[in-house]
Amino acid sequence: MAPDPDPVPGLAGLSPSDVAATFCATLVDEWVRAGLTDAVVCPGSRSTPMALALHSHPEVRIHVHHDERAGAFTALGLGLASGRPAIVLTTSGTAAAELHPAVVEAHQSSVPLLALTADRPPELADVAAPQTIDQVHLFGRAVRWYHAPGVPEAAAAGTWRALAGRSLAEARGEGAAARPGPVHLDLAFREPLVGRPAPLPPGRPDGRPWVEVVPVGATVQGTDLDPVVRLARRGLLVAGTEPGERPAATADAALRIASALGWPVLLDARLRGALGGRGRRGSVVVGAADALLRDPATADALRPDVVLHLGAPVASRVVGEWVAASGATEVRVGAHGWTDPSATGAHRVAAPAAALVASMAAVDGAGSLVAPATEAGWADRWAGAEAAAQAAFDEVLAGHDEVTEPGTARAVLAALDEGTTLVVSSSMPVRDLEWYGRPRRGVQVLANRGANGIDGVVSTAVGAALATGAPTACLVGDVALLHDANALLRAAGRGIDLTVVVVDNDGGGIFSFLPQASEPGGATFEALYGTPHGVDLRVLAAAHGLVTVEPAGAAEVGPAVRASLAAGGVRVVRVATDRAANVAVHRELHDAVAAAVRPT
Repeated sequence: MAPDPDPVPGLAGLSPSDVAATFCATLVDEWVRAGLTDAVVCPGSRSTPMALALHSHPEVRIHVHHDERAGAFTALGLGLASGRPAIVLTTSGTAAAELHPAVVEAHQSSVPLLALTADRPPELADVAAPQTIDQVHLFGRAVRWYHAPGVPEAAAAGTWRALAGRSLAEARGEGAAARPGPVHLDLAFREPLVGRPAPLPPGRPDGRPWVEVVPVGATVQGTDLDPVVRLARRGLLVAGTEPGERPAATADAALRIASALGWPVLLDARLRGALGGRGRRGSVVVGAADALLRDPATADALRPDVVLHLGAPVASRVVGEWVAASGATEVRVGAHGWTDPSATGAHRVAAPAAALVASMAAVDGAGSLVAPATEAGWADRWAGAEAAAQAAFDEVLAGHDEVTEPGTARAVLAALDEGTTLVVSSSMPVRDLEWYGRPRRGVQVLANRGANGIDGVVSTAVGAALATGAPTACLVGDVALLHDANALLRAAGRGIDLTVVVVDNDGGGIFSFLPQASEPGGATFEALYGTPHGVDLRVLAAAHGLVTVEPAGAAEVGPAVRASLAAGGVRVVRVATDRAANVAVHRELHDAVAAAVRPT
């Protein structure tokens, strides 16, 4: 039987521009049915049919951004904070290539993202047509799914809703990859680019999405983990965030496991705002692990025999190398990806931490996890070391009236009201937060730790603020801010409350901790690593209509952040520091902790 030449009555006689408009409107309608709420649109001509369709739908929030790279990270921030895919739309050519850094970060962090690139039609390829590049598989293996449906044709209208449904499902990790991440649709359009949408191909009844994925419950029952945990004398949890999971969910699972087992739990930076204090049955939340484990005697006294890793690895190299060298039996738990950078893991649980909680409780059959044979006083030793380290931090920082970088990270986290989001940059800010931030509750901490780059940090914070509607702070270094300066374009007009706390040491402060600082050191080090930029960040902020506040001393940092967030809008808090002094204060903090906790 010949195929129906008009599978969707009423479309066959449309002009090509009207078919394109209907195609785009159908995709947008289906995405909204499936839960899409936000789209970042970067101006351009070839993307006109999709831009108009997105702008015309009353349930899509549009965020226009002049810079495609920053716009992509804004969309990433929307997905990172909400768990829902957001769209970033660009025109063709190098504009599409600008999305690559954010796509890579979304891939490695398992953040849902829908990257839409407009493209020229096939007849304009390889003939020197302007703004035309090869966009086929532009992002390589970094996407969960790539599809180029070609120039829209009425004959394919019956497939449009399925295309939209699959693209969103793949981004959410409900497709073949079974892991959230970026999806790339390369959409070719012919001129003329402005058309009128006809009645759309019908969708499912009652506004239901075309594709509904039924999840299969994860289980880890029947594994060999139960005896491993039961026999542990010195058990330890190292809790990072689970890619694709909200930090609060991972924190809740970590606390339940730690409380049931009576094991200490070491936190990465992104759980600093979700987990604090002492849990039930003597579990201990440890925020000062990096400083504690720098002292060889303390590190040896706290050596574990079983380590349960939840989610992504922590930022601290000290913690990671200590665990790898400890000889402990390592269990790595995570639903997405292979997280074993030290290649020392003995067991892998391919499920979220919450599934492990449910499974181990079922094995026990009594509503708790297991009855471990934990060594007497094990948790108490960690609790004492943590208390001593936190007191040492307070004492050292109290002796510095001037602003310090560790003190800034500690003060910013402490200053935030419950319900605030904190986006923290890679490089030194995320380390300072993980090393010195006192664990607390009520703050969602986000960071781009998939690729660990400083790309798009402020744009990510803009996206997070748009997604949550909550006050948002961003702790970032000066180089990272300059790297993403276009995030400030129109930021003041986006209706968000965002305070950017920028640590300005006029260069790459993290490199001062590396051997290159002394060898070769001197002018060569400054030229290649220190890289002073000499930019007055106050002038940069003013160019975008933003107010900058500069705390004169350490005691003013927290109040400045609180006041800025209370005032609303987009503001900058500039914290001026010195790179050499920063190395010295880190050393002072570590020495003080070692003296406070070293076994006698």
